[in-house]
Amino acid sequence: MPADLSYHDHRFRPAPDPSPRRRFIIGITGASGVMIGVRALQLLQPLPGVETHLILSAAGLRTLRAETDLRPEAVRAMADHVHPHGDIGASIASGSFATDGMLVAPCTVKTLSAIAHCHGDNLIARAADVCLKERRRLVLMLRETPFHAGHIALMDQATRNGAIIMPPVPAFYLRPATLDDMITQMAARALDLAGIAVPELHRWQAESPA
Repeated sequence: MPADLSYHDHRFRPAPDPSPRRRFIIGITGASGVMIGVRALQLLQPLPGVETHLILSAAGLRTLRAETDLRPEAVRAMADHVHPHGDIGASIASGSFATDGMLVAPCTVKTLSAIAHCHGDNLIARAADVCLKERRRLVLMLRETPFHAGHIALMDQATRNGAIIMPPVPAFYLRPATLDDMITQMAARALDLAGIAVPELHRWQAESPA
């Protein structure tokens, strides 16, 4: 092989990522609790240097209409980029597209199953699998109760793959006054687990014993 075409030639080196922004993916599926994913988008909006990528499934869209008065266009407008659920050729479907991680909120059992078994037949499952293979944070807010053995086995496998399973459990020690307080805390806590701190997160402050 000629010297100017060697494997180590600079022309074959990957170009550095030109984006100085932190990219983060939000997936919203059809489980109940769609407002948690929406709130996560809202919490990320004012953060400087954070670029959000939204995937809203058809079932998630249906749940959005059932549980909120928000218009789909309004939710899509909260994100910097919106990707069709079926577009497995999107930028976020490739590991070479650098992101800081992904939150699926809420996460259906079907989506959990796809992620646990590496079935990337839609963009949410594929982007999640990319996060795992690239060793990036993936938080799954599984919304189901009660669990049977099959659900627990899926959570175990997804955890072994590297995902963080976080059911949307409210923190009552904060004494939330409204449902909105609970939604905000759960969304903020999930983002914190994914490595993005938001000022709306209330952290436990230990009290001195009486």
